[in-house]
Amino acid sequence: MAFNPELVAEMEILALFNLANLQEGLKIHHTATPQAIAAARRLHEKGLISLPDGGYLTSLGLDAAEHAQSLLTILAEEETVQ
Repeated sequence: MAFNPELVAEMEILALFNLANLQEGLKIHHTATPQAIAAARRLHEKGLISLPDGGYLTSLGLDAAEHAQSLLTILAEEETVQ
């Protein structure tokens, strides 16, 4: 499996969640990019977020967001080392 634009858009949404405060959700407004709106809808369909336009992370979503944010941190550190 390779990263495609849809998966990247979903990971970008997961990266927006504040893992330090799980009571803080997200709202994807109708003025967001069509890619972000569609990504949020897909995340909801996959059971990762509570609402089609954001909401809160589910327990599965929390796992996914933690992994996505960890990957971003690791990759960003690699860029700064070089």
